[in-house]
Amino acid sequence: MSQAPTTLPPGERAEPGEVFGSGFTLFADMLLVGLLTSLACLPVVTAPAAFAAASATLRGTAESGVPVRAAGYATHLRAHLSARSLAGGLAPPALAVLLLADVSLLDSPLPGARLMAPVLVLLVLGAAVVALRTTALEDPHRLSPREGLLRVAADPRGSLLLAGGALLAGLLAWSIPLLAPLLPGPLAFAATVVEMRFAARRATA
Repeated sequence: MSQAPTTLPPGERAEPGEVFGSGFTLFADMLLVGLLTSLACLPVVTAPAAFAAASATLRGTAESGVPVRAAGYATHLRAHLSARSLAGGLAPPALAVLLLADVSLLDSPLPGARLMAPVLVLLVLGAAVVALRTTALEDPHRLSPREGLLRVAADPRGSLLLAGGALLAGLLAWSIPLLAPLLPGPLAFAATVVEMRFAARRATA
């Protein structure tokens, strides 16, 4: 006895000309955004604007359904480049210098030196979560760490999810360095989803 053909939900159907379906399209968009963000982060001080552009690009794709294009990302990058974002780009190298100095003290005979390792991990994770939540803000002119801290405090569940994502990204970059240029895409995607869910909950509250 022949069985009736299975009908897939609308979100899982492949559009005309789309071989792998919408899930593969989203995966490809994240990879492209990851590469573009890595390239935009090369000058270091442009990192906040690069991640903010990644979040804005992915948010636009989610709302319109139009696949990511390099030209669209470049437009968002120009919109997010400002004196504030460039000044914020000085924070990552300053934090890296501080961490290197602290790591050099881990093997020293100073009291409490061994306790510094978990403290450093928590410090890096906290800074990464605040940075991701800040760059995921919808307004391109609100790249404010204060607003990012408020988001972390107001949405601890989403912040914990981002902390797990940042930790996983760090482990992947350490164990498989070739994946490092692609990791900004999933991180920006996670931050954007968390921010959109938080905004939706606040609007319905």
